[in-house]
Amino acid sequence: MNLDLTGKVALVCGASKGIGRASAIELATNGASVVALARSTDALRELVMGLPRPTGAQHQALAVDLSNEIEYLQGVHNVVEIVGPISILVNNTAGPAAGPLRGSTVAALAEAFENHILVAHRMISVVIPMMEQTGYGRIINIVSTSVKQPIEGLGVSNTIRGAMSSWSKTLATELGPLGITVNNVLPGATQTERLESIIDRNASTTGRSRDEVIRGMTHEIPLGRFALPEEIANVVAFLASPAAAYITGTSVLVDGGRTRALS
Repeated sequence: MNLDLTGKVALVCGASKGIGRASAIELATNGASVVALARSTDALRELVMGLPRPTGAQHQALAVDLSNEIEYLQGVHNVVEIVGPISILVNNTAGPAAGPLRGSTVAALAEAFENHILVAHRMISVVIPMMEQTGYGRIINIVSTSVKQPIEGLGVSNTIRGAMSSWSKTLATELGPLGITVNNVLPGATQTERLESIIDRNASTTGRSRDEVIRGMTHEIPLGRFALPEEIANVVAFLASPAAAYITGTSVLVDGGRTRALS
């Protein structure tokens, strides 16, 4: 398979930790120049300093708040001047706070829509012309297995993830004639700070110990363990590669077999 990303520029959102960080490392390992985006300047600088450069790639940190459109547009313009046009976009935003949908405020739903759909839409308005210019385009969205099966206790997240999936499929149809692919990666329970917060919340609300909560969660996973961020990043890198040129409009489960949905 051709997984070589030499000469490609990848913009990775939420790159300071977790799946975003692992994705930035994997894309760089495969030869891409990585623009690592998050709000934490120090974490981004540390990441960029350590990213692999097997083909002399140039990596850049972009510390911006994506809710600030002017700040984001100026930041992207500045890094493109250095590394060149973006041909790979990894949309990765932390999920909304846990809790049931009933009782959630309209403001919480509006905030989730802003942080996921609207932010992603602003991103593509900038990168799609660049992808057309370079003749290479990959848009990869880190979503959730709740696209297939709603997850108990994540009401707002389930709602917005479904909207994100529909946004992605619609975009894939529209961009297909341009040779730009759009796909979702659906991570299962992955060893990140968000998973730790979910475990803590479950322990607090049920009165069980953390170990009991973890045993209960891993019991539902046929592979019997949580995913590593690097295992999600491997799928991101594949979808970003030339080898995945004929895959678009789909959602790839990476959850150890936990989701039993057929479609």
